[in-house]
Amino acid sequence: MDYSQFLYMHEELSLLVVILLLFLADLLFCKDSRRGGVYNTPLPVVLLGVMTIFNALPIAEISFEALGGMYHHTPMDTIVKTTLNIGTLVTFLMAHKWLARPENLVKQGEFYIVTLFTLLGMYLMIGSGHFLMFFIGLELASLPMAALVCFDKYRYESAEAAAKYILLALFSSALLLYGVSLIYAATGTLYFDQIGLANTPSWLMLCGLSLFLGGMGFKISLVPFHLWTADTYEGAPTVVTGYLSVVSKGSAAFVLLLVLAKAFTIGGIKVDWQIALFWVIIASITLANLFAIRQSNLKRFMAYSAISQAGYLVLGVMGGTEPAADGTAQGMTAMVFYLLVYLAANMGAFAVINVVEQNSGKLGIKDYNGLYQTNPRLAFLMTLCLFSLAGIPPFAGFFSKFFIFMAAFNAGFKVLVFIALVNTIISLYYYLLIVKAMYISESDQPIASFRSDGYTRAALAICIAGVLLLGVAGWVYNYLTEVGVQSL
Repeated sequence: MDYSQFLYMHEELSLLVVILLLFLADLLFCKDSRRGGVYNTPLPVVLLGVMTIFNALPIAEISFEALGGMYHHTPMDTIVKTTLNIGTLVTFLMAHKWLARPENLVKQGEFYIVTLFTLLGMYLMIGSGHFLMFFIGLELASLPMAALVCFDKYRYESAEAAAKYILLALFSSALLLYGVSLIYAATGTLYFDQIGLANTPSWLMLCGLSLFLGGMGFKISLVPFHLWTADTYEGAPTVVTGYLSVVSKGSAAFVLLLVLAKAFTIGGIKVDWQIALFWVIIASITLANLFAIRQSNLKRFMAYSAISQAGYLVLGVMGGTEPAADGTAQGMTAMVFYLLVYLAANMGAFAVINVVEQNSGKLGIKDYNGLYQTNPRLAFLMTLCLFSLAGIPPFAGFFSKFFIFMAAFNAGFKVLVFIALVNTIISLYYYLLIVKAMYISESDQPIASFRSDGYTRAALAICIAGVLLLGVAGWVYNYLTEVGVQSL
């Protein structure tokens, strides 16, 4: 065996090096109440930041494979992994004050290491060219997440959320794995490329693909596989909820696009899964929007918002499985750009929710009544993030939705785009409910004025920069288009 091929996996290897260094730091650094700042946040942020810059600068201009074709790399993979790194970096910054609490101080090493292991699993999923590699990455990304969900182990809600998450994660994995076994029975291979060549539609193949889509639907929180989402998001620590809603969901949606584009685009099988996703997207966007209106808890509200946003992400899959008429990977480019913007806006909103919770313990939408009077800066930043999530111009969310709609429209899904546009108007209503609470509604006991810590301000600065700059920096989308062509 030629072990030099592992050097092609430099992104995964560099992440493993960061994990090992944090293991050593967790053993050597004292984390008592007097020296809690030695390890808490600076070292993980610096290591992850250096690794991100190291991997992002030399973006490969060509695609390559390793491990007998089980591992594939394209330039777009590097961009998506870098995006996930930024989301993880923001999560670490958000977590500083929460991990500095006495009950969490001794567990901070576990938080960083477990989070990075989930990120490593997402790396393997993105680079997979074989269902075995894909499944290993999927489980490595999913199972440690249960430990993060129940990190506040003495809270009943956190333990309940973790129990629901792990049970449904195991069920969805079993569903997906059974689907993969049926696909293998129908084609005789687990390589994505070879499945595409041997892709003759049959009842066995259709059953396998249906189970595969169902399993991925659980991971992405698509309707009707979404029932775990609101309870898990509410019970998990707010920092973990933000990470789960963006980084985990975004990587799964991108991998779904890759698998469908490589393995299921020949013959009538493509039409079958497009019909299935057509109705799943409509259900996800519509039902999530309607249920979001009824929520009074902000974390449950953001859970249904995330389900709706997942529908828009998967909308990019519909136009992303083949080149557009002008030869560009329009659907893939639109999805990655949407993921960038969604990460900035959603993580920014969760950063505000987290800092308010840490300083006041309040999570209800009505608790935000009059927030502008006591904390005007936080209210303003929250408004920017919500406007971007709603797709209001000139914020980046407007352009991300526009590109997603354009890709799906050019792929021929005009009715689907129209329904998504109508739902965008509904989402505008419920996002404005929070803005109304902060600026218009009055409260006898508003949230007291407070000053957020420096790490939270840094996280908010990164997110707001993304919300504002991605909407005006047209070169970002053009660059993604160029990289998408190289990744076809």
